[in-house]
Amino acid sequence: MTDHGHSQQEISERINAPPGRGVLRDVVYGGIDGSVTTFAIVAGVAGAGLSPFVIVALGLANVLADGFSMAAGNYSGTKAELDNIRRIRAIEEQHIMLYPGGERREVREILAQKGLSGRVLEEATDAITSNHDNWIDLMIEGEYGLSGVDPHPVKAAMATFFAFLVAGMIPLLPFLLSMGNAFTLSAWMTAGMFFAIGAIKSRWSLAPWWRSGGETLLIGGLAASIAFFVGSLFHP
Repeated sequence: MTDHGHSQQEISERINAPPGRGVLRDVVYGGIDGSVTTFAIVAGVAGAGLSPFVIVALGLANVLADGFSMAAGNYSGTKAELDNIRRIRAIEEQHIMLYPGGERREVREILAQKGLSGRVLEEATDAITSNHDNWIDLMIEGEYGLSGVDPHPVKAAMATFFAFLVAGMIPLLPFLLSMGNAFTLSAWMTAGMFFAIGAIKSRWSLAPWWRSGGETLLIGGLAASIAFFVGSLFHP
């Protein structure tokens, strides 16, 4: 569990500058996909009995092209999320201008759902609706269920790309270094990467590290096994 201070200054600084969702999701997403897709190519090509040169060429192409594609997709998706929040903010601004009474009743209902009632509810409603920005922020969170902290498209894209790049290079290292039993080493190193990603992400969950690592290893291993099986069908 993460501890944080509870002095008035610490509380004020923390509440007034929320971190948002961060890049944890993007790093885990990019890392797992980088490992899975690159090793899937390694396993598929190795299953087909092709040369290590082909494995390296296709693997590097996947790391760079698919990594960039994922980053671009994450950027576009996060930017669309941000644009949607801006669109909803504009809608609420218009509604407050045209239907202030109705919007005020919505604020009252949101606060009532949070447990406020009686005079306290009315005073809280007055306080919220007296500040235009606070009014809109509450509507975005309470009516639409969206976060009040804007996402960062560039940061999300960069986190995805670099996680994909780092994790995706692991399965290729034995072939790049011309090591003996390259495929076996690649399989073990990739399995270790799967487990490490799962174990690390358990730091932000209630699951024990070994369970989170095993779950990620199982998912990645299943994907790699499917790729190897399909590749082996084309073995001459």
